[in-house]
Amino acid sequence: MKILLVGEYNSSHHTLKEGLVALGHQVTVVGLGDGFKKRKVDVNFVQPYTSGFKLFLKRFIYKLFKKDLNSQSIKRQFFSNQAVFQGNDIVQLVNENSFQTVPETEKELLGFIFKNNKNVFLLSCGTDHLSVKYAMEEKFSYSIATPYLEKRGTEAQFQHMTQYLTPAFVDLHHYVFKNIQGVIASDFDYDIPLKGHPKYLGMVPNPVNLSNFKYQLPNIEGKVVIFHGINTNNYYKKGNDIFEKALALVAETHSEKIEIVTVRSVPYAEYIKLFDNCHILLDQVFAYDQGFNALEAMAKGKVVFTGAEQEFLDYYQLAEDQVAINALPDAQQIAAKLTWLIDNPKKIIEISRNARAFVEKEHDHILAAKRYFEKWTMDVG
Repeated sequence: MKILLVGEYNSSHHTLKEGLVALGHQVTVVGLGDGFKKRKVDVNFVQPYTSGFKLFLKRFIYKLFKKDLNSQSIKRQFFSNQAVFQGNDIVQLVNENSFQTVPETEKELLGFIFKNNKNVFLLSCGTDHLSVKYAMEEKFSYSIATPYLEKRGTEAQFQHMTQYLTPAFVDLHHYVFKNIQGVIASDFDYDIPLKGHPKYLGMVPNPVNLSNFKYQLPNIEGKVVIFHGINTNNYYKKGNDIFEKALALVAETHSEKIEIVTVRSVPYAEYIKLFDNCHILLDQVFAYDQGFNALEAMAKGKVVFTGAEQEFLDYYQLAEDQVAINALPDAQQIAAKLTWLIDNPKKIIEISRNARAFVEKEHDHILAAKRYFEKWTMDVG
C-alpha cells in the first residue's frame, strides 16, 4: 500500500515507516523534523521565522495584521509538494496540528488531504485537545498540566499545551475528528482520555527499531553515572525542576559515589550518543507511560526514571521497578529511589536486562507496524 505519515514527534513516524517498509509498503514521512531535535523525515518543511530578526518580524506582522508568516510559509511548501498529499491508500496525522500552523491554515491544508485521500487516521501523540482537556480537569493523579496548575513557570512556557483549549483549536479538533476514520493512541497518557470515544481504535505502543540501539550491560566498577537531559522549552512540563532537586539531595549523601551529567536542548543525533556511558537516565515525571527517549534508553540497557504507573504495570503484567522506575512528582521519593539503586548496583543490572527484554517484546517496530496496519484496515476493509 501507499502510505503517507504526516508530521513527526520523536521519530514515531520515521520508525513506523521502517517497520512498514519491512512489510513491503511504500511510505513517505512529511514533517518539520520535530524542531531542534532535527528528526529525520522524507519531505522536510521548515519554519523560517523562528529566531533573530525574522522572529521579530513575524511577531510584528502578526500583531499588526494577524498574519502568521510561518503558517504562510508552510502553506507555500505544502502546495509546492501537493502531489505527495494525493492518492494515498492510508494517511496518518501525528497530531491535530501536524503542520504547526495557525488553525485556519491547518484546516485548509487538512481539507486538501481529506479531499484527496479516502482513509485518514489520527495519532494521539504529544499534546492535543482531548488529552489536554482531560489533564486540565485533573482527572489524572498528576499530568503535564500539574506544573501549570501549580503555577510553576510562565504562561508562555505552557502555551504549546493551553492553546488546545482555545476556541480556534477546539474548532480544529472537531474538524479533524469529523473527517478522520479513527484515532490511535501511542501510550497510556493518550489512551486514557480517549476511552469510550466512538472513533477510538485503541492503543499501539510506540515503535522502536532495536537494530539502532545496541544493548550495553552496565559496568559499575566506579561511580554510578546519572544522565539528565533537559529540553529547555519543556522544563516544567517534563519535571526537570523536580529531578534537579532530587539530584541535589542525592549529592548531599552520595557525592563520592555518583557522577551527574546534564545536557540541555541538543539535537537528537547528539543526545542519543551522550547518554551511552550512563547507568541511570532521568526522562520525565508527569507521565503514566514511556515516550521515545525513555524507550530508546531502555533498549540500550539504561535504568530510566519515567512514567510507569499502575495502569502501565497492569496492562503489561509487570511488577514495580521491574523494567523502569516510576518517577513521581516528589523530589524526596525520586532521591530515595536513586539512593536505593546507587547502594544496590546489582539492581541496576537486573532492571537493565529487564528493560531491554521488555522493549524487544512490546515495542519492536515491525510488530508495531503490523498493529497499526491491522487498525487501519479493520476500519477500511
